Amino acid sequence: MLVVMAGLPGAGKSAVADVLGRELPAAVLSVDPIEAAMLRAGVSRDQPTGLAAYLVVEAVADGVLASGRPVVVDAVNAVEVARRQWRELALRHDVPVAFVEVVCSDPVVHRRRLEGRSRGIEGFDEPTWAAVQRLRGEYAPWSGRRLVLDSMNDLRANVARALEFLPNPR
Repeated sequence: MLVVMAGLPGAGKSAVADVLGRELPAAVLSVDPIEAAMLRAGVSRDQPTGLAAYLVVEAVADGVLASGRPVVVDAVNAVEVARRQWRELALRHDVPVAFVEVVCSDPVVHRRRLEGRSRGIEGFDEPTWAAVQRLRGEYAPWSGRRLVLDSMNDLRANVARALEFLPNPR
């Protein structure tokens, strides 16, 4: 199975992804640390490191799925081309794909979480609130089925809802 997380930075998707990964159990593949590694390796910030990180995660997920293990992808997935990338990967492996979008319904809390977090990803600058607001404006409407979780709700309750949403999660 392929579980694809989506949502704006700081919304809470990584927290859900990490717990889902332990519950399933599944490999959790996150785009941000891979992009940070590229930057630490000297790839210039003017290069499309975000796109490259999505492609690296896809390549790693391809190998994990080929071995018969489930994958949780942790990325913003704001545009349809990214979402299609995961659908096509699932089709190639003949596995179900489930999209789980995490939102934070309280903008004050969302901003406080974003501005107060430090994930410790060396070489990766946390996005600013202004950057998140720009990304919100670029966020493509969804087509197809997805579960929307509000991170204002309890993490365990959100994970339980996600597990219920997944096709044959165990």
